Parts: sequence; C-alpha cells; structure tokens
Amino acid sequence: MTIDISNTELEVMQVIWGKDPCTASDVIQRLQQHKDWHEKTVKTLLNRLVAKGALSFQKQGRSYLYSTSIDQQLYQQQASGNFVQRLFSGRVAPLVASFARKNELSAADLAELKQLVAELEQQQEDKS
Repeated sequence: MTIDISNTELEVMQVIWGKDPCTASDVIQRLQQHKDWHEKTVKTLLNRLVAKGALSFQKQGRSYLYSTSIDQQLYQQQASGNFVQRLFSGRVAPLVASFARKNELSAADLAELKQLVAELEQQQEDKS
C-alpha cells in the first residue's frame, strides 16, 4: 500500500530523506531557502505526515526529532507505478514516448534507458 503524499508534503519528505532524522527547525530552515513558507505551515505538514505514517518522531528536549517511516526509493517505485497505472494503463513505453516526443530526454537519459533495456533483455535471456 502506498501512502498518499501531496506535492507539498513530498517537499517536506525530501528534506527529511536528505537529513534523517531532523528537527522541525531544520526542515523549516531548509524549506525557507527556496520558498517563503510559514513555520506553522511546515509544522502542520509534519503533523499530517506523522498521521499518515510517513514520519515518526521522538521528543528531544523541547523539540521533536522527525524520522522517515518509509524508504525514499520504495516510495518512488510505488508512486511511479501508481502514476503509470493511472495515466498509461500500466505501460511504461507510452510514458517514455511522450517525453521523447517533447524532446525532454537528454543524451544522458537516452544512454541510461539503453543500458536499462540491455540489462532487462539480459535478465530475460538468463531466465530462458
């Protein structure tokens, strides 16, 4: 089961994945480097993520130390799988094709995709 995390909540999660564990003050400071977020907004988002089970916390003196309860890579895999299922009926090729048609794939992206396809083909041959 994938935890439903909004785009705004995901920004908070990314901060904590980058420095796990951290205090609310750490999260606020890092987010305010890029956006003008109010402290109360960030604390509300932290509480929502705790309620959803995405974060846990420990009281440390007068503050709370937040830790992620879900692995970033696992979350990305689940969320991207849900995205592909919803928008492309579970097929990855149309997703990649839409990026390719819009010229949004760099040479590095293409090289990485070619390597991935080669590895997948090798795995299928090994199974045969």
